[in-house]
Order: sequence, then C-alpha cells, then structure tokens
Amino acid sequence: MAETRKASRFIVPVAVAGVAAATIGLVPALAASGDPDLPEITAQQLIEKIAASDTQTLSGTFRISTDLGLPLEGLTSGLGGLAGGMGGGAGGGSSADPSEKLTELVSGSHTLRIAADGPERQRLTLLDGSDEYSLIHNGDDVWAYDSKSKEVFHEKAPSDADAPGAHEGPKDKELPGTPKQLADEVLKAAGDTTSITVDGTAKVAGRDAYQLLIKPKQAGSTVASVKIAVDAANGTPLKFTLNSVEGGKPVVDAGFTKIDFSKPAASDFTFKAPEGAKVTEGAAERAAEEAEGAKGGPFGGELPGGLGEAFGLGAGTGKDGVNVIGEGWTTIAKLDTGAPAPRTDEAPKEVQGLLDSLGDKVDGPFGSGTVFKTKIVNALLTDDGRVYVGAVTKDALVNAANADK
Repeated sequence: MAETRKASRFIVPVAVAGVAAATIGLVPALAASGDPDLPEITAQQLIEKIAASDTQTLSGTFRISTDLGLPLEGLTSGLGGLAGGMGGGAGGGSSADPSEKLTELVSGSHTLRIAADGPERQRLTLLDGSDEYSLIHNGDDVWAYDSKSKEVFHEKAPSDADAPGAHEGPKDKELPGTPKQLADEVLKAAGDTTSITVDGTAKVAGRDAYQLLIKPKQAGSTVASVKIAVDAANGTPLKFTLNSVEGGKPVVDAGFTKIDFSKPAASDFTFKAPEGAKVTEGAAERAAEEAEGAKGGPFGGELPGGLGEAFGLGAGTGKDGVNVIGEGWTTIAKLDTGAPAPRTDEAPKEVQGLLDSLGDKVDGPFGSGTVFKTKIVNALLTDDGRVYVGAVTKDALVNAANADK
C-alpha cells in the first residue's frame, strides 16, 4: 500500500517507459538566428555537464502541460462512475493528500512555484486560479495544504528524502517532476537504440541553454523525440519536452518560466496549520487503508487479473509474473493473467463508455483482443487473458502477440 502512495507515481514517468539505452552523438551545438551564441559542445560533454550539476538551492516558477491523447469526456464520466460505484468521493480521505492531489498533473496545464534549499527543505505550490495547493518538506515533516477545502495533510518525512531539482531525486516522497527528474529518467543508461545530439541553443527562463535532442532509432516506438534544455552555466535541466509520433501537442512539456539559483528565505519552508483547518495525519490514514486492504477492500487486497503487477503496484498479483519482449524503446511487458478478459457488455454503462472510448478491437493469429491507447503508452488485452504493454504502437503490440502465440 505504501508503494501506491508515492507522489512520484503521478508525474507521468510512464511517458518515458521503454527507454533502456542511448547512443551519444558527437554533433556540436550550432546557434540559430536569435538564439544564444554559446561555445560548441558535444552531446557527450553536455550529458557529463548534466551529471556533474549539483544544484541544491533554487526558486522559481515552472509550467507543466500534459496531453496523453485521452478522450477526456469519456474518461471523466467513466472514472466518475467507477468512483461512485466503489464508494469514492466525500469521506474517502484528505483532499490535501499528495497521492490524491497530484494526479491532476497527468492532464492539462498547470503552473507551479518551487523552492529548494538542499535535501532537507523544499516547497512546491500548485496554482489553480485563486486556489493554491502547497506541499512543504522541512526537516522531519511533510505538510500539504489545500486552500480550497481548507484541509491539511501531515506526515513524517522519510530519512532519505531529497530536494526536487537536486542531483538525485527523492526515493519515497518525490515531489512533482521538475525537468531535472524527467531528464534523469531518459538518461539512465546508454546503448545503441537511441540517437542523442545537441540541437542548437535557446533562452529558457532568461537563461542561456543548450538543447539535447533524443530520438529512438527503432521503428515501432510511440516516442518521436525528447528535447531537454540544459542551463549552459551550471548544467541544470530547465525544460523537458516529450513528443509522440502522432504529432500535435507535446505529450509532456515541463519548463521553468522563472528561476533563481540563490538560497531561498527560511520562511518559505515554515508552515502552521490555519485555525479551524482539518488536519489528517498520514500515518494514521495509511494504517486504516492497510487494515481495509487486509479485510478485502474494493479488490480484496489485489487488483483483478494480475494487472497490479503489470503496472508496478506490487508483486504477487499476477499468475506467472511479467516477461519482457524486445529492447530499448520498443520494449514490451507481457503478463499472462491466466483468466479470460472480463466481458465488458456486462459492465456498468459508465465502464462500457470508458472502455469504448479508449479501446480498439483487434485480431490476428494470436486471437482477438482490445488495444487501449494513449499517445505514448498502449496496452493490448487479449480475450484469453494476456496483457502486452509498452511505449509502442498498436501494430507493434499486435505483432508481438502474433509472434508470441
């Protein structure tokens, strides 16, 4: 249960799923007209600059926009129906709980203010019109406050918490994805399935920056490119853009609009619950949730059909575990649930609408099934209970299932 509560699960890390290797190009940066005229640098040198950066203090504003290509009307009504059917809504926990509130970042555009002073003090504020949601880590405490509901969430910080935007991301209480954290997901490994070059220079948040361009060499990936703007002076990633082969708006576009690397004021990290605010203690809430799971909960302590393990929600939920097909950007995870897919015609109408809006019926030598699609991560659920999922196209999933029959 603790795993599912990590805020990091709601920062669109699935957008870079399947990135397993990278080849570093040696093309130097060339400034276009109007862009900063910076010394030439190779991709290898730029990656080394990112790795050497150790930004511990910063404050500023960044904007994140996500477009997964989901049919939002069908998705919203479907999820609403599911929540109602499961007893969700009022009384289901604190509206200030980060594991609930930060799900908003997976769709639409959001403006956030951030401040960091080393691994012990960070503050992030999500702005939503006149309302604000703040998440504050100060020493041993993590506080969250939702001004709209006037609710407060409090939890003791894990001993290995780290600063957003610092050299390493937090492990157990990660704050929403800054360009640095998103860049780290892409640059974890090196190999021969990716082209990495320097694609000129740019001005980002008033800072001179190099642009690192990452493209798959393999056909069948849903990822067209990843572009990372890197501060020319200190190597801090300032902007992260992920594009899909479908074109249109970027799947993820996260970048600073203002940034200052000086030490923030200590008062930025102090918090006192407003008078009359409802305060929820995270440890007590988690204990109640774990007790509910032990009694059965909505899914009897495990997700149906082994899907929990397929999406990283814990071991023991599948029959035979997850197998990996392929490599690099076209990696596909296969899970054999051991049970036929549920009949959607027997599901509530809200669920049927959701599945119809997300899925395409497919067939082939493997049999028949449904592909559930976004602009980046797609999944094939066969009628006999197999699941194939990856940052690959529908055709790649069907071909993998055919070859695996």
